[in-house]
Amino acid sequence: MPEIKLSVEQTARAVTLLQDYFTEKLDSEIGQFDAEFLLDFFAKEIGVFYYNQAIADAHALLHTQIENVSENLLELEKWTSR
Repeated sequence: MPEIKLSVEQTARAVTLLQDYFTEKLDSEIGQFDAEFLLDFFAKEIGVFYYNQAIADAHALLHTQIENVSENLLELEKWTSR
């Protein structure tokens, strides 16, 4: 699996979200370094579950779309009157 990498902007936003979560939900403070460290852990160790689910979802969607195209193509078949 390819490593999950976020842009600088995405990382900054994710760090802010983690810090806000710790403050609001856990009544605790987390510094930027610790939040970045935690985000890195999530990306490397937890992200794989979300990545694999996204692949499975995309596969299911693609499968459905291919079935629809197949059905549409069959509807276009022409038959002779005999």
